[in-house]
Amino acid sequence: MNDYDALRDYLLRQKQTEFVLTFEEIEEIIGVALPRAANRASWWDSLRSPDIQMPQREACLAAGFVATRMPDGQSVRFTKRKNDRRR
Repeated sequence: MNDYDALRDYLLRQKQTEFVLTFEEIEEIIGVALPRAANRASWWDSLRSPDIQMPQREACLAAGFVATRMPDGQSVRFTKRKNDRRR
């Protein structure tokens, strides 16, 4: 089990197609502090560098969501992938 399995499970339970979580809310969900890299936009870009294994990206995609860091630098937008049929 990696730290982001809890995020995946949280996302799987969501009914909304789009919502925002703060870094603090994500830390509460996963039960550990996010790494410093989490404040970089590219760290949350689910579609960037698919050949590089990133556990946070894998958790989001496994739940059918794409993650994007918000311009405020303190939160992440999660958007359900259009081609994902999970509900």
